[in-house]
Amino acid sequence: MFENMIYMGPEDENDMLPMFSVADEDEDAINKEEVAETLPLLALKNTVMFPGVVIPITVGRDKSIKAVKRADKLNKTIAVISQKEVNTEDPRMEDLHSIGTIARILKILKMPNGSTTVILQGRSRFQLLGFAQEDPFIIARLRSIKDQVPKRNMEFNASLSSVKDMAKKIIELSPQIPSESVVMLQNIKNKGFLLNFIGSNLNVDVTKKQELLEQNDSLAKAKELMAHMDKELQMLELKSQIESKVRGDIERQQRDYFLNQQLKTIQEELGQSPQDEDLLKLAERAKKKNWPENIAKAFNKDLARAKRMNPQVAEYSVTLNYLELMLDLPWQEYTEDNFDLKTVKKVLDNDHYGLDDVKERIIEHLAVLKLKGDMKAPIICLVGPPGVGKTSLGKSIATALRRKFIRMSLGGLHDESEVRGHRKTYIGAMPGRIIQSIKKAKSSNPVFILDEIDKIGKDFRGDPSSALLEVLDPEQNETFHDNYLEHDYDLSKVLFIATANSLSTIQPALLDRMEIIQISGYSTEEKVEIAKKHLIPKQRKEHGIKASDIKLNNSIITKIIREYTRESGVRGLDRQMASVMRGVAKRVAMEEKYDVNLKAEVIKDYLGPSKFSTDKIANIKSPGVAVGLAWTRVGGDILFIEASLSKGKGKLTLTGNLGDVMKESATTALSFLKSKCSEFGIDQKVFEETDVHIHVPEGAIPKDGPSAGITMLSALVSAFTKKKIKPLAMTGEITLRGKVLPVGGIKEKILAAKRAGLTTVMMCEENKKHVEEVNQQYLKGMKFIYVNRMEEVIQHAL
Repeated sequence: MFENMIYMGPEDENDMLPMFSVADEDEDAINKEEVAETLPLLALKNTVMFPGVVIPITVGRDKSIKAVKRADKLNKTIAVISQKEVNTEDPRMEDLHSIGTIARILKILKMPNGSTTVILQGRSRFQLLGFAQEDPFIIARLRSIKDQVPKRNMEFNASLSSVKDMAKKIIELSPQIPSESVVMLQNIKNKGFLLNFIGSNLNVDVTKKQELLEQNDSLAKAKELMAHMDKELQMLELKSQIESKVRGDIERQQRDYFLNQQLKTIQEELGQSPQDEDLLKLAERAKKKNWPENIAKAFNKDLARAKRMNPQVAEYSVTLNYLELMLDLPWQEYTEDNFDLKTVKKVLDNDHYGLDDVKERIIEHLAVLKLKGDMKAPIICLVGPPGVGKTSLGKSIATALRRKFIRMSLGGLHDESEVRGHRKTYIGAMPGRIIQSIKKAKSSNPVFILDEIDKIGKDFRGDPSSALLEVLDPEQNETFHDNYLEHDYDLSKVLFIATANSLSTIQPALLDRMEIIQISGYSTEEKVEIAKKHLIPKQRKEHGIKASDIKLNNSIITKIIREYTRESGVRGLDRQMASVMRGVAKRVAMEEKYDVNLKAEVIKDYLGPSKFSTDKIANIKSPGVAVGLAWTRVGGDILFIEASLSKGKGKLTLTGNLGDVMKESATTALSFLKSKCSEFGIDQKVFEETDVHIHVPEGAIPKDGPSAGITMLSALVSAFTKKKIKPLAMTGEITLRGKVLPVGGIKEKILAAKRAGLTTVMMCEENKKHVEEVNQQYLKGMKFIYVNRMEEVIQHAL
């Protein structure tokens, strides 16, 4: 509002700048003036003229100049009205508003640029009736309109007072409006002119101003003005608050900067500085460090550089963080090992049942350390199915040795800098996870678990498994180089233990650096012991159940293992035990009666119907079906091989989602059978007239490997001779020469056969040594048939 009160220079009749009235004349005197019925008409483009207000208008259109000159010659009175559209150059009757203002021409000025400016003073309002003439200029027919005097004088006066107060606030909040405007408003005594003057200067569009001009009722006009002014006042107050807040923030920043500079100057005068104090503390800590001489020199060099540096520059904080990392690292700081080997063995046995190979290797390492006093730590890789306790064993080893424990998960790692770190020149650079973990452990000889080393990723950001080559090489890791640290760090005393489910995805060079210890799955007997010693006490504690609330004997635990789990580890068994404990907890909490000694017939009330059956082997009654043994990532399993014959032309069909190696085993078995058919009592012509179909059930699961060779041969011979196969499991690779070759995963396969209720297992003679490695107490009731030739296989199988 009122921002148009300063005249900015002429341009066209659309540039109008309101001014204060020359004479605050009496309203009655204006109303008594006689108005002619026709007057020359001046059309305004983007403004509205109000009665009593003096405005300069730059006239540009030819018709407008002629109308002004004609009016000036006659009686200096002209009709002024606003156009509806700004872009209309030659307005007609329908292009103009119906209400306008009769104005007196005070002066006509010829401007230096050749344009004409006319100064007009509004007198009264009129209604446009039509055009008396259109050329060479418009002469309008009009009727004068008198303002209505408000009947409720008190309400009108109150509204006027509010309008004045709001106008005063707007002037105060608008820095571009001169403060003298307040005095100007106070001096206006004519009520109608006050409304017209404020309406003319209001910061609203032409349409709203025209609505104010067309309003006959002065009280209604005052209320409309108040509504517009209220919006503008709110906008100005919000703008003022924002500007005040921004100004306050800037002033606060300037104040803080000024005080910091003063404080810095005072501290420098007194010989004090917070930066100097920080660096002094670092120097004091460095004196207490027992670190290599070259590291001490490098630290002192960087510290001296930091002292010369301006604390305001970004590099100062980078250098400070680097110095703190060097001090935080445990250079040549080691925890003392527990050399009481019997105690170590006892701790390991208490925490984990079985896993004798791993425990033996740890005891051997400690024995050498005890005798020699110094030895590079071995790099051990524990390989086995999920749930056999590889990761938790690492924690037990750390507890037994009284060393710090670190676990670093490598699953999904695909950035080399996660291992080696970033160079400290980069923004946000930090050391690799190896150095970070050593810093957290505060010891240079922790037990460091590299979990899931077989699941490391590889992409455009680098190959982390290649970065681990240096970490896991006993000959190189005493000088491990981290990009951020930029100095060699000794990792030779760290006991690295890697874990993996499979060796097939580990890089050969990395595999060569590690000592592989295979952890096979647990037998049913081992799982029973693990459940009694570890799982049941743990679940009882987690569910708030006393030992007297439930008793599980060996037969019940065995039933749960055989009928509700099918795994090499004990995670699934742990979940089933948790289900049993939840059922007991519910009965105890609800004070229900139940048998504390859990019986076989009520186990389904806790765990539901059994999930796995052990009697499906007994259901095999037809020829052409053999039972093989397979090794999977989750342990051993049994595999049915089905062979069927139909009339045809000797075609071989293989189904069941088989891999290339398994398909080749089937082809080899059939070829061998064709070459030796007379020995097995099969006519040669049968092969030419018969189609053979070999199927391995559970077709959704991919299967591959050579160990099903003898099983496929047995199924084919059984199908061709119509003789059933004995209830036994078999595993072994075959050749075209009729030899049976050894295969891997023997312990898992034996345990799978035992779980399935098979007591006889046939395999290659060379696998006998692997059977002898298995704890003999788990092989009670098992019979093993060792073969070298395929003929022996058929002899024992049929």
